[in-house]
Amino acid sequence: MIRRPPRSTLSSSSAASDVYKRQVSTQSTGRNAGPTMASGLSTDNMNPRIKKAEYAVRGELVIKAGQYDAALEAGEKLPFSDIIYCNIGNPHSVGQVPLTFHRQVLALCMYPNLMENEQAMTGFPADAVARAKEILDGTGGNGLGAYSHSKGMASVRNTVAAFIENRDGYPTDPELLFLTNGASDGVGKWMDMLISSSNDGMLIPIPQYPLYSSGLTLRDGVAVPYYLDEANEWGMSVESLQQALDSARAEGTAVKALVVINPGNPTGQLLTYENMAGILEFCAKESIVLFADEVYQTNNYTDDRVWHSFRKVMLDKQLPVQLVSFHSTSKGYYGECGLRGGYFEALNIEPDVIDQVYKLSSMSLCSNLPGQIAVDLMVRPPKESDPSGSLFIQERDSQLTSLRRRAEKLTDALNQLTGISCNPSQGAMYAFPKIELPPKAVAAAKAAGKAPDGFYALNLLDATGICVVPGSGFGQVDGTWHFRTTFLPPEDQMDAVVERIREFHEPFMAKYMD
Repeated sequence: MIRRPPRSTLSSSSAASDVYKRQVSTQSTGRNAGPTMASGLSTDNMNPRIKKAEYAVRGELVIKAGQYDAALEAGEKLPFSDIIYCNIGNPHSVGQVPLTFHRQVLALCMYPNLMENEQAMTGFPADAVARAKEILDGTGGNGLGAYSHSKGMASVRNTVAAFIENRDGYPTDPELLFLTNGASDGVGKWMDMLISSSNDGMLIPIPQYPLYSSGLTLRDGVAVPYYLDEANEWGMSVESLQQALDSARAEGTAVKALVVINPGNPTGQLLTYENMAGILEFCAKESIVLFADEVYQTNNYTDDRVWHSFRKVMLDKQLPVQLVSFHSTSKGYYGECGLRGGYFEALNIEPDVIDQVYKLSSMSLCSNLPGQIAVDLMVRPPKESDPSGSLFIQERDSQLTSLRRRAEKLTDALNQLTGISCNPSQGAMYAFPKIELPPKAVAAAKAAGKAPDGFYALNLLDATGICVVPGSGFGQVDGTWHFRTTFLPPEDQMDAVVERIREFHEPFMAKYMD
């Protein structure tokens, strides 16, 4: 059975609405008299940008999936026996097992007294103990319950700096590294820095991860779309960037940054070195900050392309680009979403601006300490010669090769379905198939007040219990329809997932065919 996320995170909107209705009902009837419902804040006078912002990966479908989850737990009979959450890249929620060494070190750091218990320590290898002691020393003896430096623990930032130098072949300054609560936290901080008026905008890919569109909406900024080329494996062209930039500037938008997600989300494409060099030259020529979202950098499933960081390409080419690179513990082969670990590195940014970023980070004091430790473990795993090395390598390679097989199995199966075409997933954790929906299905969706791919996804959930995200939540070329699905369910269940999709899809298409 697929593991289910906590129900409170899935149905919070409907649950909150139900609570509110019960409170109003109690007051109007006089039953269980208590404090009167206070006035002051309502949906009429709250920040309208929050209401306007949309975040599809946690939207209507997920709420409905949570309601089905509750019904199944209550014993209700449905057309399916469980919910399969393919809506979000949340690996541990669907059965991925945490890495042994990482959790051993975290356990010792969270409860150092274990290291004083000789019997308990028989279950911990020497390198895990040594790493835990080293990390705890980096807290200045304060442990995980005290705030760290607002940029993050210096010892962890030094570890990240060494990782980056080893990866790219160029040294980095730990003072330009900030540890964050996941990559999203860092992206938000830099949006706060960049968006200073309603005329300020950012170039974002379409399709895109809705962190960027929703973040711009919250800050009253302008999302300037550039379109990835689906016919060219979701390729990215400098020509499309230039066209989007020129059009936005002609309309009065001050375009301050370009977002590139590599490998892509939701599209899974992997950029070539030459393509990246062209993008950097564009940013240098146009004086635009580059946001490099590189959280999937270890999720590569193709033999004919190698992942490179934008940092490496920029330094290779000696291009003067203001570059902010983001990484996270949530993806890769570790999948530690709940620990909320991440970092960003800022290059070629004026020192006075970095000081302002530091001030902004200080307002939230620091990122969480377990997340900072997860970053340390992500960038410095055991070496092969370490006591934990062989087990770590086995777990890492097993996870990555399994993800590759699952990606190929899912995209191959989708391409066999009527009206569906799907590019191969070269990286990340998703497939983003295009659906050629019959006109009658589009008309039925319109009658139901839904986007056509949203209508399809809701019907898929109702029939199979599989929760995906409509392409309209990520943006797409007008008149095309898609959905995003992860390939994270356990490998031994992928055949069943594929079969459920097939058993729904073919009758659905036949129903609406002319």
